[in-house]
Amino acid sequence: MSRTAILPKINALEKETMERLLAGRSLEHRQVIRMQIVLNRAAGKRTSNLSSTLKIRARTVSEVVGRFNERGIEGLLQQPSKKPGIAPVGDKVESELCRIVKQEKPEAATHWSTRELAKRVGISHTKVHQILRKHQLKPHLIKRFHTSNDPEFREKLEDIIGLYLAPPENAIVLCVDEKSQIQALERAQPILPLREGIPERQTHDYQRHRITTLFAALQVASGKVIGECKDRHRHSEYISFLSLLDRRCAKGKTLHLIVDNVSSHKTREVQDFLRSRKGRFVLHCTPTHSSWLNLIERWFAEITSKRIRRGSWDSMKDLKAAIMDYIHHWNDSGRTFIWTKSAGQVLAAVNKAKSD
Repeated sequence: MSRTAILPKINALEKETMERLLAGRSLEHRQVIRMQIVLNRAAGKRTSNLSSTLKIRARTVSEVVGRFNERGIEGLLQQPSKKPGIAPVGDKVESELCRIVKQEKPEAATHWSTRELAKRVGISHTKVHQILRKHQLKPHLIKRFHTSNDPEFREKLEDIIGLYLAPPENAIVLCVDEKSQIQALERAQPILPLREGIPERQTHDYQRHRITTLFAALQVASGKVIGECKDRHRHSEYISFLSLLDRRCAKGKTLHLIVDNVSSHKTREVQDFLRSRKGRFVLHCTPTHSSWLNLIERWFAEITSKRIRRGSWDSMKDLKAAIMDYIHHWNDSGRTFIWTKSAGQVLAAVNKAKSD
């Protein structure tokens, strides 16, 4: 059975009034659309044609005509009343939600989801999301940390930052460390290049051509890096790298080395080597779990993200060549890292992080 079309019950005066209003400039866009619907339907145009021309739903055409038949032109000029919306979330519910996120854990889970919170407090998950954003609460994220338990933390920190901010005269300050377990990974298929709307792509599977360790030293003043790749990570390789630093750095200057507490740096053979170069090397150890104090770690992040991580290497020889090529370009760039915070500022930040 076909539905009966709703036609406007319009007289000549109403038609003339609407035409006069449309000729003026006092109507809002939605009021103009409604009057055009009534006049065109009165002129015999089909609902489907009006819907297509005015880019509105056919149901809207029928609703406008029905409103005109009930209330006349006044019904077209006034905005129809809407159904009452969802009541806003009260401050009490919002405070309780924030308390739950910060102080409680869900059953059989490590953190809350928006839908679990919605069930708990009785509101929509969309509203939960809005409240979490408002209060900058992010239960889905976790940030890891590890504070130093070194009893000489303050003294070591002040010593190293003192070298950064006020290096001694007739000396070279070097940040020294090793980046171990660098894998020469050859992707199973060629890397697909970047295209519009599509990032560079590489396969998950790979063939590994052994691993290498990069020994590196960053000259704080100049920013230049001395690097060497070794197949092993032992005290003998460390001594070999110290010998390289001895040869490459200006003679007659004391080399202040900022190093960590790895076991290969403390062996009897290493100590014997340092004693054999009396006055040439002075070691400054970073506190435990405080590698962020060593600027070479910042440089390791650079070479990892810009040269190593996304590469595909046919052999260990190719990987080592790429690493040394990056060091060459880095040294030519003139870039350096400048430490700006005093020891007091760093200590204040560390203490604040512990108390938060």
